[in-house]
Amino acid sequence: MGYPKTLKEMIDNFKLLPGIGEKTAERLAFAMLEFESERLNNFAKTITNLSSNIKKCSICNHLTENDICDICMDKKRDNSIICVVEDPKSVILFEKNHLFNGKYHVLNGLISPLNKVNPEDINLNSLLKRVKDGSAKEVIIAIKPTLEGEATSLYILKLLKKEDITVSKIACGIPVGADIDYLDAMTLETAFFNRRKIS
Repeated sequence: MGYPKTLKEMIDNFKLLPGIGEKTAERLAFAMLEFESERLNNFAKTITNLSSNIKKCSICNHLTENDICDICMDKKRDNSIICVVEDPKSVILFEKNHLFNGKYHVLNGLISPLNKVNPEDINLNSLLKRVKDGSAKEVIIAIKPTLEGEATSLYILKLLKKEDITVSKIACGIPVGADIDYLDAMTLETAFFNRRKIS
C-alpha cells in the first residue's frame, strides 16, 4: 500500500524543488503533517502569495512586491553605475555583503546557444535602453566566468560599444589560499590573462 493521495502529491511537489530527492521530499512532507493547522495554513498562504505578490522591477528586473524595487527607489544609491548580474540571487549576495552602492540590472539568464537561449531571450534590450536614457557612466559585468558568462559579457560589450560609457568586469581567477596544482584550466587561464601590475 502506498501513501494517501494528498500526501503523495505533497511529496511529488517537493521533488520539483532543486536538490530535493525522494527521501528528502518524504521527510519534508511528514514534517508538515506535524504542523499545527494554523501554521500549515500560513505556509500554504505564503506559497500562494509568491505567485500573486512577487513581480519584477520595471526598471532593473529584480524581485519586488511593487512596480519599482527598493534599490531602484533608493535616492542615496549611485545612479552612475549599473552592475549587471545573472539573477536576483546575485543581487541578494552583493547586498548582504555590502559590496556595491549603485544600481543593478538583472539579466535573468545567460546567452547559451546549446540551450537555445539567445540574446533576445534575456534582459539585454532594457539594459541598452537604460544606458541610453539614464545617467549611467559605467556598467560593471558581474556574471560567472563560464562559457555562457563569457559569451554574454562579450555580447554586452558589443552592445554598448557605441555608447559613451565605461564597461568593466569583476576580476576572477585564483582564489586566495588556493593551491595552484588543483586549479582547472579555465580558472588558470582567466587568472593569467586578468593579471595586473604590482610594481
